[in-house]
Amino acid sequence: MRTDVPALSKLFDYAVPERWSDEVVVGTRVRVALHGRRVGGWVVDDDVTPPEGVEPLPLKGWSGWGPPAPVMDLAEWAAWRWAGPISFFLGVASPARPVRRLPGLPGLPGLPGAPGSGARIGVAPGSPGAESVFGDLVVRALADGTSTVLRLPPTTDLIDLVLAVVDASETKARPGGVLVLVPSVGWAERLCGRLVRRGYRATTDWASARAGWPIVVGSRAAAWAPLPDLAAALVLDTHDESYREESAPTYSAVEVITERARRAGIPCILTSPCPPTVVSAGRAVHALPVATERAGWSAVERVDRRGADPRSGLFSEEFVRLARAVLDDPETVARRGPLVCFYDRTGRARLLACAACGELAQCTTCGAAVAQDGTGLRCPRCGSERPLVCAACGKLRMKTLRAGVSRLREEVAALLGAEVGEVSGPAAARSRAVRTGADAAGGSDGGSGGEGIPATPVLIGTEAVLHRVRRAAAVVFLDVDLHLLAPRFSATDETLALLIRASRMVGPRHVGPASARLLVQTRVPDHPVLHAVARGDLSEVAEAEEAMRRSARLPPFSALAALSGPLAAGYADALREAGAGTGVTFSELPEAAYLVQAPDHGALCDLLAAVPRPGGRGLRVAMDPAAI
Repeated sequence: MRTDVPALSKLFDYAVPERWSDEVVVGTRVRVALHGRRVGGWVVDDDVTPPEGVEPLPLKGWSGWGPPAPVMDLAEWAAWRWAGPISFFLGVASPARPVRRLPGLPGLPGLPGAPGSGARIGVAPGSPGAESVFGDLVVRALADGTSTVLRLPPTTDLIDLVLAVVDASETKARPGGVLVLVPSVGWAERLCGRLVRRGYRATTDWASARAGWPIVVGSRAAAWAPLPDLAAALVLDTHDESYREESAPTYSAVEVITERARRAGIPCILTSPCPPTVVSAGRAVHALPVATERAGWSAVERVDRRGADPRSGLFSEEFVRLARAVLDDPETVARRGPLVCFYDRTGRARLLACAACGELAQCTTCGAAVAQDGTGLRCPRCGSERPLVCAACGKLRMKTLRAGVSRLREEVAALLGAEVGEVSGPAAARSRAVRTGADAAGGSDGGSGGEGIPATPVLIGTEAVLHRVRRAAAVVFLDVDLHLLAPRFSATDETLALLIRASRMVGPRHVGPASARLLVQTRVPDHPVLHAVARGDLSEVAEAEEAMRRSARLPPFSALAALSGPLAAGYADALREAGAGTGVTFSELPEAAYLVQAPDHGALCDLLAAVPRPGGRGLRVAMDPAAI
């Protein structure tokens, strides 16, 4: 068996008491005695001969069902791929609470037999299902038998695609269930509810998935869903950052499910309005006709701010006209939602200077620029606080050089003469259940429920406003250049993800009033990303991004790992010595961190697995870091 103690990678032999002989199989969760204490773990082999002269201790407890054998093997691979303890991945693949009985399938007595017993209640496999524009794309993708990418516009109702995949999978000779991944818990619950209302046997529950229900829907951790057999996998919005675990090990659910599909020999369909290069490179990409794809994007108005009067701040004449068009028609707000303004800087004032001497307001402890927090100053780096006073001359009056969203809320309210609500903070709560991930928008299945959203005709906020608000009369990017020109190689993907969320909130072009559009304020109005979104065709952006990454040797055309923490320097030296002559390079990053780059993941992961890590918690290894 393998214990759930992260520091113990060794396997241990235990005897199975007679009373549990039928229950204990590969993947079963058990409890054992180890060095004077009880620990949990998983059975990895049930046909073991102990060494001669050794009498194994008996198991102390049977904790119920665990992941099936293929998922156990997948966890072994993931521990190598993301340089993490295998117990972490087995924990994600296991239920949050012990499961000792599996539920039956609704509409059929007892437990389901072959998973291909029908996803629709009372409908034979092969009967007409969802009439969908995706029919031809789905048939081609499933016939391919590998991972295929579908580029679909953001306002598409993706339940039609799910139904097309489910119905097409039932006509195949291979039995098994369909696993559907979405970016958020809320989206998973809504999509599952819609499927059930249409007569499909769908679930988000771990135990039901282990029992073999034909459709399983979930978010990030559902990549490990314990379906005993798989016929097809479908991932919606593969670009969404919620599929990536933020804490180490920084695994990607998209990569987990594509590897799982490859091992099972089943088709996997990956969808996105803007498939990232790490997803699309090396895979077939299918798209709807150009006119159909264009119609599925919102109308976009680009506002050139290069010659703007500095006294106007972030508010252009075009913004005021759009706001007045929305606010002057109360029916628009009631029917389509509020005017949403997006500005991704929290707080009241993010950069200040003394109005008397011009000295920049800096932290007296670490030297970083301080931000206004209420009536005082707070350092975002070290957290130290001090009064709102200039450290150089002692004067009390400060001028704002870079405003935060709280200050802008006051300015928008004064400019428009309307009540303005603020939405900022974490985009959504995260968990590690089968239904995990941050809430995200997604056609008629995406978006969050709007809890805690001010009931005002105008909202302004950070990225949280794009996650929490379901519908909007119009969306304004007050300064899209903060993301578009960010000094990160993931800037293009991050900006497109924001524009996709906004487009879903507003709806497709030519639907609704003329004010239903995205207004994007920028100093680079001819940027290829903005031009492509306005045109509703991202093919050229995808080609340019792939060419850039290939020439710069960025993922997926190389492999990266970031080392940080007090022990990073010593571990980097050990890796450098062990990896000499393998093509692995090392670069220093700010704050005593290191970037390790290799020609491919095989070389990088083998090196990380070969060099023992120092003990303690002073080292963090982040595979495939995006914020570089």
